[in-house]
Amino acid sequence: MADISLIGRLADVCFRHTYRDILSTEQMEYMMDWMYSAESLHRQMTEEGHVYFLAEADGEAVGYVSVQPEGTAEDGLPLWHLQKIYVLPDCQAGGVGKQMFLHAIAYVRQQAGGPCRVELNVNRNNRAVGFYEHLGMHRMRQGDFPIGHGFYMNDYIMGIEVL
Repeated sequence: MADISLIGRLADVCFRHTYRDILSTEQMEYMMDWMYSAESLHRQMTEEGHVYFLAEADGEAVGYVSVQPEGTAEDGLPLWHLQKIYVLPDCQAGGVGKQMFLHAIAYVRQQAGGPCRVELNVNRNNRAVGFYEHLGMHRMRQGDFPIGHGFYMNDYIMGIEVL
């Protein structure tokens, strides 16, 4: 819980940077409050099962990743959702994102105790699509998902089987 304000501060830079050319200002503000207000982060951690990990470089937090169990996938495997993975703009392309992804996958593997599936939503216009594909994830489907106030997430759902 002590990391809630830190995650919020990181998101204020990372999330805004990622979506500055993709989302309207109004949708950006709505999503920041929806996902990153202190109340939302607290609820995610205490009621929704999100587990957050922070990445550090030179003793400073530079990114975060969160995963959440989601039940069972269509193929019968345990299903986990990689909810968030963001790195400060100045630290991107240095391997931090890959290390966070691998850490999250290792955590899920350990928690699942066997094969499972990890899925994530990524905006179809986000350059991170290529990052996820490079890490072995595949586009499974796409959709326009209503999130409230007339806004939508226009996402690919990507997935990977974890053995």
